Amino acid sequence: MPVKHDLLADLNLTKEAFEALKKTDSQLGLLHERYNAKDAEVVVAEGNGASDDQVTKLRKERLKLKDDIVAHVHRGKSS
Repeated sequence: MPVKHDLLADLNLTKEAFEALKKTDSQLGLLHERYNAKDAEVVVAEGNGASDDQVTKLRKERLKLKDDIVAHVHRGKSS
């Protein structure tokens, strides 16, 4: 069963804290938009019975975007 991935849980941030960061960081906002779009692709692929290879590819792309967001947020905290 397709399930949306919980990025905020991975970041250990509340929705409010993440939204506050996005308001001051346009790059984070863009990364988040790309992540949400990829997450939606994963959910659709899982629900439509896409091949395992296709779903795996999309999940890896989503993971890369998540890693980019985590790195970006951590860079911001150390600045």
